[in-house]
Amino acid sequence: MFVLVNLKAYPCDPVEVATAAADVSDDSGVRVAVAPQAAQIGAVAETGVETWAQHISAVEHGSHTGSTLAEAAADAGAVGTLLNHSENRLKLADIDGALDAADRADLETIVCANNPAQIGAAAALDPDGVAVEPPELIGTGTPVSKADPDIVTGAVDAAARVNGDVDVLCGAGISTGEDLVSASDLGASGVLLASGVAKADDPRAALEDLVEPLL
Repeated sequence: MFVLVNLKAYPCDPVEVATAAADVSDDSGVRVAVAPQAAQIGAVAETGVETWAQHISAVEHGSHTGSTLAEAAADAGAVGTLLNHSENRLKLADIDGALDAADRADLETIVCANNPAQIGAAAALDPDGVAVEPPELIGTGTPVSKADPDIVTGAVDAAARVNGDVDVLCGAGISTGEDLVSASDLGASGVLLASGVAKADDPRAALEDLVEPLL
């Protein structure tokens, strides 16, 4: 199982979370990555944790003020990027363009989507992975694997019908080891979470609890 922690724009210490994630990953053998704000990619990458961008833009070098260049994210230390998170939606053409940009910079990609139908469409664009996240459950502490497990199994099936090489992650409301096991049982190969770690009083303890059932 792959654990990807999205720090969003939460007022946490990204280096503290990243250090905890690196230690938990080393101790457990579980793949754990952190996606900080773009300006913090370098500092997070220096901790040794697998580092992802939260977003890159569908642009090349040139006159693109305010854009996040894929090459800049990679040069700062990112090895992958999220795309189309529910808090930063993209048009289909922009997702496709951002995937091309990520490929150019050798970044792994996960495209987020709301439901199985959107997961199928995203998988057709040939990302490395997709993440199903019903937006109404994000940040609630109620995981989609409990609230509506059919969304997860439906997403896994939808991706497999289109592209069997695409990994499917489960997001929204993930915060405990039980949630991780439930996602795995439903066919997901990883989880995408944010507040369960980024807003935790003790991020290290939260991550240890999350991966404990896998040990």
